[in-house]
Amino acid sequence: MTGPGYSESMHPENPPEGYTHGENEHIENTGSGTLRAAIFGISDGLVSNLALVMGVAGGTQQSGEAVVIAGTVGLLAGAFSMAAGEYISMQTQRESMEKQLQLEREHIIAFPEEEEAHLSLLLEENGLSKKDAKDVARKVHEDVEPAVGFHALLELGIVPQQMGSPVGAAFASFAAFVVGALIPLIPWLILASALWESVIVSAIALMAVGGAVTTVTHQSAWWGALRQLAFGASAATVTWFLGRLVGTAL
Repeated sequence: MTGPGYSESMHPENPPEGYTHGENEHIENTGSGTLRAAIFGISDGLVSNLALVMGVAGGTQQSGEAVVIAGTVGLLAGAFSMAAGEYISMQTQRESMEKQLQLEREHIIAFPEEEEAHLSLLLEENGLSKKDAKDVARKVHEDVEPAVGFHALLELGIVPQQMGSPVGAAFASFAAFVVGALIPLIPWLILASALWESVIVSAIALMAVGGAVTTVTHQSAWWGALRQLAFGASAATVTWFLGRLVGTAL
């Protein structure tokens, strides 16, 4: 290709500096829910078990045995609950999407000409010329499944290949919750009384998780770290004082 404004750097083999394409493109893709489930899992596990550990420690005058029992039970209960909730949520969403896709498939089979004209109109609304839109719609409608994919994307916002795996999301959520919930508990498994050790380790982990999340959201890593620390510290402080109140009352 030659002509005004063209340079060798614009050739696909010589992309502009900073441009990437291929396997690293759209790196923000979250694995159809699995990465999201893992992020929520480790964050929830860390915050909820930290709060539980602090509450029990406050209510039992830092009894190591009570903290370990409560923390372990909280870890297991939370992990199974998160996994079950994630599975049901994603499975329900997937079933809803599959139903919509099936309805779209039935419409395309029953009314091919009308659906082809509709796709042409959608493509035209998205920037194609009338002629190009008709050509693309006709080509796409030569087979049912590609047509379903195009209609699903443009009409419903669904990408059939990226509906996610409920089992994968549930497993990721379970494993991540366990990892997060273990962090505030580990010092208590080593020391007889480990209040401050647990607080320090958890604070570091909270900042690490908050900072890591921003690799997906593209926000400031420091902002994410401090925000996560603030939420975790608030939850731990509140449950500590509530634990003290309950422990004093009993």
